[in-house]
Amino acid sequence: MIGRFFHTPPAKKFRITPRFYDPDKDERDERERRIKEELGIVDEKKAENKLYRPNIKGQFRQAQEGFAKSSEKARKASNTRLIILIIILTLIFYLFFYSDFTF
Repeated sequence: MIGRFFHTPPAKKFRITPRFYDPDKDERDERERRIKEELGIVDEKKAENKLYRPNIKGQFRQAQEGFAKSSEKARKASNTRLIILIIILTLIFYLFFYSDFTF
């Protein structure tokens, strides 16, 4: 028990494998895909993954625009709730200390 009291665990190591991104290869693959699509050549490997969209640049930002409007509504609702709470607490404080109202 005493031996474990002074034991410090070893430091955790951070390991990451670097990835290489080649934008030229992405453009080349997209161009090949469009040409094959125009010629009617079907690539069987990618035929089963029709829902995959390789170019997602800017789509996250576009999806977040809807959340900005809802967060603005939530902020207004929160502010309204806070004002109502302050009014109710002020009224209770006034009734408790400055009126002849007894409970």
